[in-house]
Order: sequence, then C-alpha cells, then structure tokens
Amino acid sequence: MQLTDSAVDAPRDETPVRRRSPNGTPGRAGSGEGGRFFNAFSHGFLILWSIMAAGPLLWAAMTSLKKSGDILESPWSLPLSPHLPNFVDAWTTAHIGQYFLNTLIIVGGSLTGTMLLSSMAAYALARFEFPGNRFIYFLFIAGMCCPVVLALVPLFFVLKNMMLLNTFHGLILVYIAYSLPFSVFFLTSFFRSLPSSVAEAAMIDGASHLRILFQVMLPMAKPGLISIGMFNFLGQWNQYLIPQVLNPDQERFVLPQGLAMLAVNQGYKGDWGALFAGLILATIPLLVFYLLFQKQVQAGLTAGALK
Repeated sequence: MQLTDSAVDAPRDETPVRRRSPNGTPGRAGSGEGGRFFNAFSHGFLILWSIMAAGPLLWAAMTSLKKSGDILESPWSLPLSPHLPNFVDAWTTAHIGQYFLNTLIIVGGSLTGTMLLSSMAAYALARFEFPGNRFIYFLFIAGMCCPVVLALVPLFFVLKNMMLLNTFHGLILVYIAYSLPFSVFFLTSFFRSLPSSVAEAAMIDGASHLRILFQVMLPMAKPGLISIGMFNFLGQWNQYLIPQVLNPDQERFVLPQGLAMLAVNQGYKGDWGALFAGLILATIPLLVFYLLFQKQVQAGLTAGALK
C-alpha cells in the first residue's frame, strides 16, 4: 500500500501526555506524595524561620511594657497593663533621646555622603572607558576584603592627628570610607544593567554628564539605590565597634553605645523595663525604613536576576 504525499506530510500530534495522579485526575509531573511532602517541608521551614526571626523582637516589645518585677517573675506572660513609664525613663533618665539624636546626625550625614559618592563613582566606572578603570574598580573590591577591625588602631591615630577624634564629622568620614567599597561594587553592576539609549538621547539633546547622572540615570537606578541605602542604613545604625573606639565621649554616644552603657550601669537596681524600652526605641527606625521601602528593596535585589 503506497502512502500519499498528504499522509506523509501530515503534522504529528505532539501534544504532551499528561500524567495522571493516583486518583485518576490529570496533573503535573512530580505532583503527588513527593510534591506534597516538599510543600509541607518548605512551608514548615518558613514558619519556623519566621518564628525565630520575629519571636525575639515580639518578646522584647512585650517585655518593654512590663515592670521590672513582673519581668523577673513571669518573663513569658503578657503584660496585665502597659507600663509606659519604661519608655519615658529610657528616653530621659537613660539619655536614649540624646543618643538617638546623635545617631540620626551621624547616620544621616554618612548615608548621604555614601550614596552621593558611591553613585558618582559607580556611574563613571560602569559607563566610561578610561585608563585605570578596571584597576580602580578592583581597588574598591579589595576594600571589601579588609575587615574594619584591622584598621581601627591606624584610624585612631589618624583621627587624633587630624583633631577629628570624638567628633561627629570624623565619625561620618569613617562611616563613608568603610561603606564605599560594597556600595560602589553593587551600584556598578546595577548601572551596567540599565539601558544606555535614554542617556544617549539626553546627550544628543545637549545634557551634560552631571545632568544625565542626576536627572536620567539615578531615577532609573532607584531600586538599586534604595537597596544599597537600606544595607548601609542597617550597618551604620547598628555600628558599635567603630564609635566605641573613635568616639569614647559619653555626650556623643550613638545608640548602640548608649544601650550598652545602660546595660552595664544596671548594677543591683535592674531596671530591665527601661532597658527593653530603649532596645525597642532603637529598633523602630529600622522597621519603619524597611516597611516604607520594602518593595523597592526587593525590586533592587531581583533586578539583576530578571535581566
């Protein structure tokens, strides 16, 4: 029997065959006992991780509303009535308010300087080819390999000789210096992933390089800027070792120093309610900052993976 041309050229039915689950209904490959076990394991792990991450914070917030005696008698019970004087004592008597203001000044200045300098350096390294481009880029990467603890003694004498010890602007400069390597590394990769057609169109229209950077490229790099700003804000706000060495004056303490001093000065009195209230006051800005910019942070972290 001879086949016709139409029979030879007829398209084959390449519809994939669906696997059926044990109950007879069609389903995806891999769905079944193994898939359900993996889903249950992953959800259980995420729930456990959430409890481990949020549990201590919720317990500290609950404890900050108790009296010191109630904390020692029943540390895991809910407060019968909120004891708000803990926050007043922490803010005034323990000088947390002054330490909070000092931290805002230092972190605000250092974060502004870090974001400005790192964005300018990263844009130049990502968009321009010049002699020494790769060498400068690898110098910033090398700065990430040196722990700041190794530079504390030289930094102490450098700031002392420049009369910057126990000053806000001296600590701001140190924060900017140790935050720049990672910020430049992160933003350089982010600027390279942005399309260059918009910048080229602005250059044809006569825009200068600074105008292109601040009015064209930085708005496009907003997710990356917010992501690196979040990392720097967390690191600088929680920094303890650098200010402890370079800023030993108690009147200029930052929040981590103030909380450590409050814990050390407890003595036999044991004002644990004020201590936990100060801890919550130091944590609130971090939570507010993340809640305001969590979508931009997630977009900046996943931008490179989606390219």
